[in-house]
Amino acid sequence: QVQLVESGGGLVQAGGSLRLSCAASGRTFSSYAMGWFRQAPGKEREFVVGISRSGGSTSYVDSVKGRFTASRDNAKNTMYLQMNSLQPEDTALYYCAAREGTWYYPAPEKYDYWGQGTQVTVSS
Repeated sequence: QVQLVESGGGLVQAGGSLRLSCAASGRTFSSYAMGWFRQAPGKEREFVVGISRSGGSTSYVDSVKGRFTASRDNAKNTMYLQMNSLQPEDTALYYCAAREGTWYYPAPEKYDYWGQGTQVTVSS
């Protein structure tokens, strides 16, 4: 199995940027497709972006396209989420998740391992 730890969240003004990291330990990181999800208070967990095992393929939810960029460094066992032009509606607890295999899915139930989350708060 794999253990995931997110970091990099914080408070930022609208229009600002943050970079989240997801550090993995345990089994070989490159064995897993990865995803970033977020959950705002009173809302369901939402798929943000998926990234394939190699990092060569990504898919974003429409609301973050052109603003967020996901990447991974398999040599460093780490996935990243660069978030630019942040808006108050991006405020949420952000989670990284892993599933064994090449491809990501938007459904949370497809993922086997989750981090504890990192809070992102965007003020207007």
